[in-house]
Amino acid sequence: METIDLVRYVIKKYPLPEELSKARLNKIIYLIDWKSAIEKQRQLTNIHWLFNHYGPYVREIESLIIEDPRFKIEQTTNFYGGEKNIITLKDDQSFIEPSNEEKIIIEFIMEKTRRLYWDKFINLVYSTYPIISQAKGSNLDLVQLAKEYKELKESN
Repeated sequence: METIDLVRYVIKKYPLPEELSKARLNKIIYLIDWKSAIEKQRQLTNIHWLFNHYGPYVREIESLIIEDPRFKIEQTTNFYGGEKNIITLKDDQSFIEPSNEEKIIIEFIMEKTRRLYWDKFINLVYSTYPIISQAKGSNLDLVQLAKEYKELKESN
């Protein structure tokens, strides 16, 4: 699946669009890729995830949004008064829909995260195996880490 099509689908379907900041969107896509790696032994996107000081994060998603005229980034403030950027769709044309199999994974993650305030949401992200098992600065091979994770679960 092309990352930009996944971004569009998440933005269009996310139940609380006013809460879908760049940071939350980035981490939702990470969670989708992680869930897919566990269940399907492949990511939905071709993103090479990095564990930086903000957890799993890549600039690729923001770059795709900025370069695509079908999206708009609106600057606002978060609950604490800090800067927050919300992504919205200006044009919902010419995107490729995810397959039914992909939709199951995407909607599972959206359902699990939609009611979580930022602190609980970020705790969920930071509790995933790639983050607890790897050092900051690491490249996250989600497919390999999913194999390790499943082996650990089976041995316990």
